[in-house]
Amino acid sequence: MSLKTNIDNGIKDAMRSKDQDRLRTLRAIKSLILLEETSGSNTGANLSADVEMKLLTKAAKQRRDSLEIYKTQGREDLASVEQAELTIIEAFLPKQLSEEELSAKLVEIKTRVGASSPSDIGKMMAVATKELAGLADGKVVSAMVKAILS
Repeated sequence: MSLKTNIDNGIKDAMRSKDQDRLRTLRAIKSLILLEETSGSNTGANLSADVEMKLLTKAAKQRRDSLEIYKTQGREDLASVEQAELTIIEAFLPKQLSEEELSAKLVEIKTRVGASSPSDIGKMMAVATKELAGLADGKVVSAMVKAILS
């Protein structure tokens, strides 16, 4: 079942249960999907799973960034809204890798790519971002790559 179908069903369920937070979040995701479908970069009517995951990852990252800003500014009212939306979006994303799993994958990528010094960060990050897309946050991956190669 495609993400768009899941979102449509979720919107219907949220309307029935009068869950405003879930309804608002799912409508935002549906809006992102519709914008991507009608943009010139998309050739078909349906989006690929990769594009759908990129949209969800981008939406989750935006919520995380906003949440961080609101917390530092002491705006708990807005932070709670962002946290609720982030939780709903993360339900549609694949399970994130734990720190140990991520470290093991990065060590495996390091040996495969042949990276040995900090000058090989770019080479290793290119492979890591492609293979770990949607499974780990880019900032975490970058920090861990730098730590492994240092």
